[in-house]
Order: sequence, then structure tokens, then C-alpha cells
Amino acid sequence: MASGSTPHFQNDMGVPMIEIGSREFMCIGATPPQDHPHVFLDIGDEEGIVCPYCSTLFRYDQKLAPGEARPAAAVWSDKAA
Repeated sequence: MASGSTPHFQNDMGVPMIEIGSREFMCIGATPPQDHPHVFLDIGDEEGIVCPYCSTLFRYDQKLAPGEARPAAAVWSDKAA
């Protein structure tokens, strides 16, 4: 998980959908320095949300723990933090 309590996800793989175990999160697009503005997204009671920058669909999956993703490579962690 990224620094702080808000998980960050990225889509270097270029997949159209990422399943996540968090309803509130940050999408960073791709791994820095190819990232887009880091945007806070809140799925709320919906099934998913589309990032307005990279068009990745993030779907909530209650089977995943907060901060987990499928594919697992979508979880971004700031190594410097």
C-alpha cells in the first residue's frame, strides 16, 4: 500500500479493468514518471468507477482485502515512503 491510509493503484499492464478491495483509493495511471495526476476516487455504493484520466474501470470485490488488487501488480507502493 502507498504511504498513508489511502491505497494507490496503477495500470502499467494496460488492462481495461482492475478489481480492488477498497472503495476509496487513488489512481495514479502508470508507474511514475509516466503517471497521470493522482486522482482520489470513491466507488461509494456502486459496483465500480472509471478513472477520468486513464479510463481504467475499477471494480470493488469484497473478497479482496483493503489495498489488494487483481491483478496484484496494480497495487502501487512508494518505495521511498
